[in-house]
Amino acid sequence: MTYTVAVRELCEFTAKQGDLDLRFTPAPTALEGIAGHGVVAARRGKGYRAEVALSGSYQTLQVRGRADGYDPVQQRIDEVKTFKGRLDRQPASHRHLHWAQAKVYGWLLCQQEQLAHIDVALVYFDIGSQKETVFSEHCTADELREHFEAQCQRFLAWAEQQVAHRTARDAALGTLVFPFGGFRAGQRPLAEAVYKAATGGRCLLAQAPTGIGKTMGTLFPLLKAAPAQQLDKVFFLAAKTSGRQTALDALARLADSAPTLPLRVLELVARDKACEHPDKACHGESCPLAQGFYDRLPGARAAALQAARSGAASEEVARGAAEAAAPNAPAHHHHSVPLHQAQVRDAALAHRVCPYYLSQELARWADVVVGDYNYYFDFGGLLHGLTQANQWRAALLVDEAHNLVERGRKMYSAELRPDTLAAARTSPAASRHPVVKKALDKVRRCWVALDKAQAADYAVYDAFPEALLGALQQCGTTLSDHFSDHPADLDVALQTFYFEAMHITRLAELLDSNSLVDISRPAPHTSHLSRPGSAAAKPGSATVCIRNVVPAPFLQPRLEAARTSTLFSATLQPARYYADLLGLPDQHVWVDVESPFESAQLKVEVARHISTRYADRHASLAPIAELMAQQFNARPGNYLAFFSSYEYLQQVADGFAQRHPHLPHWRQSRRMLEAEQRQFLERFTDTSEGIGFAVLGGAFAEGIDLPGRRLIGAFLATLGLPQVNPVNEQIRQRMQALFGEGYDYTYLYPGLQKVVQAAGRVIRTPSDEGVVHLMDDRFGRAEVRMLLPGWWKVE
Repeated sequence: MTYTVAVRELCEFTAKQGDLDLRFTPAPTALEGIAGHGVVAARRGKGYRAEVALSGSYQTLQVRGRADGYDPVQQRIDEVKTFKGRLDRQPASHRHLHWAQAKVYGWLLCQQEQLAHIDVALVYFDIGSQKETVFSEHCTADELREHFEAQCQRFLAWAEQQVAHRTARDAALGTLVFPFGGFRAGQRPLAEAVYKAATGGRCLLAQAPTGIGKTMGTLFPLLKAAPAQQLDKVFFLAAKTSGRQTALDALARLADSAPTLPLRVLELVARDKACEHPDKACHGESCPLAQGFYDRLPGARAAALQAARSGAASEEVARGAAEAAAPNAPAHHHHSVPLHQAQVRDAALAHRVCPYYLSQELARWADVVVGDYNYYFDFGGLLHGLTQANQWRAALLVDEAHNLVERGRKMYSAELRPDTLAAARTSPAASRHPVVKKALDKVRRCWVALDKAQAADYAVYDAFPEALLGALQQCGTTLSDHFSDHPADLDVALQTFYFEAMHITRLAELLDSNSLVDISRPAPHTSHLSRPGSAAAKPGSATVCIRNVVPAPFLQPRLEAARTSTLFSATLQPARYYADLLGLPDQHVWVDVESPFESAQLKVEVARHISTRYADRHASLAPIAELMAQQFNARPGNYLAFFSSYEYLQQVADGFAQRHPHLPHWRQSRRMLEAEQRQFLERFTDTSEGIGFAVLGGAFAEGIDLPGRRLIGAFLATLGLPQVNPVNEQIRQRMQALFGEGYDYTYLYPGLQKVVQAAGRVIRTPSDEGVVHLMDDRFGRAEVRMLLPGWWKVE
């Protein structure tokens, strides 16, 4: 069996050396890079061949890639690198890596074209000046072959290990049995749908009830399908930490049931949670774990992959440290290897490397990666980038997929905030460097002019304002040059504005009808800066925003890059809404798994005498408190009560406490810390009694599990409808234009999704019983009832 590796991946494994250096230096965007490569190719003579597909082998290793260009007249192969700033400040380690890649391509071309010699050129293309700098070496085919074989020899031990691992993994997955003996009700049809989607290379949208074991019901069939479908990776993507932990627990259960299963499971965590030295910058001169990172990486990588399951990493790390002198030796193991945060940290610290960036390197070698949505769907998503570079056959599992609509919108939206520009203009760099100050001042002048010309406090524009866009682009070039000329001059305020400006200009280039351009002034009550006569009330105080409404154009290519994908949740109704907004392929499959729960388990009552409309809020306070007290007195136990806002929550809770001081209750507060959230949930025990007041859409409305007597009922004092405001009204108009259902797509569907999620906290197991009170007369409407679960018997 051969192991196939991309040229880039091969050289990044064998030719990276020295420090990890993440000091900010401006880099071209992907679009700028593509355009730069196009300019270089267009300048070449007739017969120049761009994007030349090449491949070659060494023993059991197959190497493939695309050379940027080949000139058969000059007999020269080009490796093109686009850049911004000053080339003379490029680290030697980067140049070393680039030469390694270029010479591998050189040998592959010599072999393919039967050449005895060739010129190998590094072509550095300056995005700003459009100028090329070329470094060229004349190489014989024998020299290039020796270079190629040297890289392959360094990689071969790992390739052989990977082939052995993959063979053992696929054999074990072929005999894997469901770890619980039998499927829960509803779990089998879900698993069958996931398996069929995987074998057909399809995208699946699956609505499945809470409590049936969706995580195991999706992971198990996908892993079973992996050998036949030749899946390289499974990416389990979650919106919240609780979702990631559920996946890790399910994978641990699989490992316990199949002790010989050699499955590498990697957990990716946020940088701020993995950083050992948050007070230091990410480069060798500042952080000891960045110094010599790539020199010590092989030993750390070997130790992490050899780490035994059940947290026995320390023993293997010690052995890995002893073997650091021969870091490329293959590591054979025949058991599940969890590469969770703790195990990766142990291996990293034993070898004095950064845990966060070690985990990113390990993503190349893991079978299952568990992480946040952004690792795949964001602009710079690590997992998507690796999938593209290595042409992996990857499978996606998107947990609680209803969250991907809002998360996708945030990923592809951008804001320019006046306080960020103000901080940049008063930064030390702006004070010391007139050219920087001048560029920032021009942005400010365009911003002020735009603000003056806008009569209303909120306005939507047909396109991004041309003058401001030009000033931002020019400022970006100036700041890019400044950062390149002063790499050690860390100016946080200036960098923050630069990132905001570059993000919004990038989105401006991609602007279409799926996003809005709007400018809004701060409301008078939002800040002390907004008082009449204050700085914020002057022109230039508005926020400029590109607001994504439909993330589908950005998400669809990511879904199509996967061999198969399953997006699942308990609330994906109506399916067309999620298909439209998430960009699901036309041939995607929809499955609505029948609930295993009986309507007798959940009593659902509509309080038609209550209105929670904003105008009726004050009148609703007493009836809501009385209904909650009546239910509690009739059946004491634990309840959750959900409200549309903290203000409404406090009003009802204050009235409830005044009228019924003997009934225990506790409240969610704004910006609760994780420890405070745990304390809130710890009040719900099998023997406790009381009502927890929470906000719909908040931390306690989904992703929490309170089975049995821990929660016996819920009160919903809201339809969850988003607030009617100028922004949402613009979204409604855009949704109407795109899909013909403006109100439903903007207000009704998102609101009812939150309601069903919150009510889903009550029935978690087949033995649970409870009650849900829907406290608003609108819950009696037919169009609302249609969006509630079919197994509910609404009274």
